[in-house]
Amino acid sequence: MATIKLEFPASLKTSYTFANSLKVAISIHEYGVKAPVEGAANCPSVRLVDAKDSSRFISDANAIVSYLYWQQKNVSFEEFLDSKMSILDWEAITFGNFVEEAAEKKKFNELLSLLQEAIKQDSISENFTPAEIALVADIHFCITNGAGLEGYPELSKWYLKTEKHPSFINALRVCLEKSLGQPAEISAKVPISTETRNIQTTNLMRERNASEKLLPKENEPNILVTSALPYVNNVPHLGNIVGSTLSADVFARYHRARNHNTLYICGTDEYGTATETKALEEGVSPKELCDKYNALHKQVYNWFEIEFDEFGRTTTPKQTEIAQHIFNKLHENGYMSADSMTQLYCEVHNGYLADRYVEGICPKCQYEDARGDQCDKCGGLLNAFELIKPKCKLDGSEPVKRETSHIFLSLDKLQPAVETWVTEAAVEGKWTVNGRAITESWLKEGLRPRCITRDLKWGTPVPLKEFSDKVLYVWFDAPIGYISITANYTDEWEKWWRNPEHVKLYQFMGKDNVPFHTVIFPSSLLGTKEKWTMLHHINTTDYLNYETGKFSKSRGVGVFGNTAQDIGLSSSVWRYYLLSTRPETSDTMFTWKDFITRHNSELLANVGNFVNRTLKFTTAKYNGIIPHYLENPSVGAAKLKTDFVQDINKLLKKYNAALEQSKLREGLRLAMEISARGNQYLQDNRVDNKCFLYERQKCADAIGYSLNLIYLLGSIMYPYMPSVSSSINKQLNAPAMAITDSFSLPLLPGHRIGEPEYLFSRIDESMEEKWRIKYGGVDVQKEAA
Repeated sequence: MATIKLEFPASLKTSYTFANSLKVAISIHEYGVKAPVEGAANCPSVRLVDAKDSSRFISDANAIVSYLYWQQKNVSFEEFLDSKMSILDWEAITFGNFVEEAAEKKKFNELLSLLQEAIKQDSISENFTPAEIALVADIHFCITNGAGLEGYPELSKWYLKTEKHPSFINALRVCLEKSLGQPAEISAKVPISTETRNIQTTNLMRERNASEKLLPKENEPNILVTSALPYVNNVPHLGNIVGSTLSADVFARYHRARNHNTLYICGTDEYGTATETKALEEGVSPKELCDKYNALHKQVYNWFEIEFDEFGRTTTPKQTEIAQHIFNKLHENGYMSADSMTQLYCEVHNGYLADRYVEGICPKCQYEDARGDQCDKCGGLLNAFELIKPKCKLDGSEPVKRETSHIFLSLDKLQPAVETWVTEAAVEGKWTVNGRAITESWLKEGLRPRCITRDLKWGTPVPLKEFSDKVLYVWFDAPIGYISITANYTDEWEKWWRNPEHVKLYQFMGKDNVPFHTVIFPSSLLGTKEKWTMLHHINTTDYLNYETGKFSKSRGVGVFGNTAQDIGLSSSVWRYYLLSTRPETSDTMFTWKDFITRHNSELLANVGNFVNRTLKFTTAKYNGIIPHYLENPSVGAAKLKTDFVQDINKLLKKYNAALEQSKLREGLRLAMEISARGNQYLQDNRVDNKCFLYERQKCADAIGYSLNLIYLLGSIMYPYMPSVSSSINKQLNAPAMAITDSFSLPLLPGHRIGEPEYLFSRIDESMEEKWRIKYGGVDVQKEAA
């Protein structure tokens, strides 16, 4: 064969020029033609060109197909004439003369009748001789222009077989690509890359520069988020995680996805008696203990995909500097007083006992395991001396009383200022019900001077000469950690913490931490008489219990941050379950049965099914390229589309309102409802092989809208399951989209999606009993043995 090349014109896939290009593309692949393929935007039709002399070319598609068949198949002239050439002649003369007019008028019955007769009378097979190639391209042209094959059973049966032929599939990919005017090799799929995207990019999520420190910006929301600083001397269990760090992460991610300027701060709370005592137990220094557990906490939160802008610690020079500054200002302004007090001292291990290291019976509700600072059952704040039958938590011995001098914060003097502030902030910031109730309970009882120093070595030193042997009490010192951790993140920390006009502070915690954030910490800041960014919104949770009781590290009951990783499920599965059962208004219960059921019936059956079904259909039927859908469908599909868009916009509005108010569980429920609406839309349109074959435009519209809903789903799932969001974007071959106010169509016709993958895999129900025993503690394991 002479040295040749092939030139393909850019053309709309609904044009007959496209159909002729498809004929040649099929023959190239089917007959193994080794020739360069070039795009030719100004070329009116497909051409076979002499590579050495461009003035020599063939521009008739049927002639090119016949020539390639004769040359590459190496057939005799007689065989060539016998290869159904009569059909090819008929197709060129009879069919080709009025095909475009018929398409323009949408009158295909006569064309389809002629094609069916040709197939019935001339023993057309699924082998690709030039005749079959011409016919399959003609049928594809009719279908692409809206024709249905109902009423033409022989034609429908034959086309269903031939469209699955590798030569047809490969050729269609290339021609679809060329319909956008982009050249490609005939033997390759349209690549999955940014080059094959066709996306409106007006609503993308703003990329974050990890090397650039975030600072407040004018004329846009500046969101400062904190989660309660976890104690450094333990491993967080699932209740700890959902109660603060995970919840704050969802809220921070939501605002980032809204392209709001958002800073999320957390770190380990490292000072206090608990650290000193735990270090003694492990035979290490407090610093070594803190280093060990700070790293452990980081690892746990990294696995759970909790994305802090800074995860720090309270044992830093910045903490000392800022905490002592606040202390000195309070002292200068007359809000400190010295007084002697009686403390409980353990003569067994020779140390003063922090309130929470004293246990006994609650005088208010008779709960037997109340701590010296608070009763976990009734929520009442206590003084260790109020406990009935107090004992040292470490060794069970009865502590003795000793006199010692300390500094007290005059909360009674600060109460008027705190009450005024709470009245305004609770309304403006829409505090959670239990956050407001606990605060009002404290204020109603009347604030009293509270001791803010301790007889310890491990802590922030008290900046007064006569008290230099003491340290600041952890609950005065720890909340200041939010500020010092920010100061370790950026030297310009005051732009966040001394900027109440432009920064809103959102704080997340369990309900037992509320008074320290709504009374003691605000009192400390108000008492300095300096400008500080004060709490705007407090978000609290009740308790997440485990099966029929509580989590217990010592008894091996429940799943903890480090053991969750050993089960073999992705962090997304855990995030989903914890957030769907988040104890927002009352205590909730983790059970393995509910965990498995929710995964299989909600994540897998709803989200997983919708995404995978749509993407696989697009890949199988449209070769991974979004079909030409109509923004204003015809009458038959118009109502389905209108109802669908209206429903999505209503749900999206509710979703945004829920997240703005940090109603995280409600937001997740609405996201799942949006996914369910997508499944319903596919069902309403009856998207299947029959729809694809007989209702081409309706099918294309449904797929186009569904893929764009999946894109939206990827963005609204980002706060809850960031890895799932990333997987969806990868499968769509699309960059992360911001969370918008309304449904739109940024994925355009001609966009090349990625390869479909499963988002979730079914969990075997038999695992319920195995996991229940494994994490049920010693007693449960003995019963099962």
